[in-house]
Amino acid sequence: MAVQKKIPLRKCVATGEMKPKKEMIRIVRSKEGVVSIDPTGKKSGRGAYISKDQEAILLAKKKEILSKQLNVEIDDTLYDELLQFVEKENK
Repeated sequence: MAVQKKIPLRKCVATGEMKPKKEMIRIVRSKEGVVSIDPTGKKSGRGAYISKDQEAILLAKKKEILSKQLNVEIDDTLYDELLQFVEKENK
């Protein structure tokens, strides 16, 4: 019998959906307060996951969800980077 490997699930901070970790983007805040996209999912720091979906990113921007989750001011350029990242992933 083949043992089914457990797939780690994460919750999107914008939509509240539970999805496999590979279908999410991790945004991380370092100890210094620098916020960046973490494509590997292994950087140290406070992390938040968001769906690889334009609508989820735009919702997070509108409601300032990432700012609240990471307790730091988020610049609009991060959202632009996220949108570009999603476009590249979906091609």
